[in-house]
Amino acid sequence: MTRELRAPRFLAALPAPVRWLAVPTALACTVVVLIGSWSAPERIETPAPAPKAAGYCRALAAALPQELLGHPRKDPTPASPFVAGWASSPRVVLRCGVDRPDALNGPAAKDLSPTINDVTWWPQQLDDGGYRYTSTQRKAHVEVTVPGGAFANPLDPVAALSAVVAATIP
Repeated sequence: MTRELRAPRFLAALPAPVRWLAVPTALACTVVVLIGSWSAPERIETPAPAPKAAGYCRALAAALPQELLGHPRKDPTPASPFVAGWASSPRVVLRCGVDRPDALNGPAAKDLSPTINDVTWWPQQLDDGGYRYTSTQRKAHVEVTVPGGAFANPLDPVAALSAVVAATIP
């Protein structure tokens, strides 16, 4: 007994060339959508600090914790002594030797800056709801980016890192 394969009704009404191309076209579209949804590797700009600041940044890199608030350290690639990250989701990133933000020249900058463990941090709210904190009044500026949703309180990672910053960067 032979069994005849039949196309579903909605395909049977179409001309033969269209029926033949329907499945390959659907598969190709699925592949395109899947590839397009994959995110590109995270690209983090590596600072190029002056030689004296670079020395402070190397000391900070050696002293940074391997775990931050329960999240293991996962540095971005390529490795650099000026960039560190922790595998929170999304990732918290520390960059050392960044330029001093121009916005710190305004009078309101001092009013908004919290001081934790003798390190003053200038906050900037990001488009994703997270914050970027930049240390002020240090010989090398440190920037900690806490994306929205990474922590209930975005200042927690900064508080955890403040003692290390204070100990390594005068």
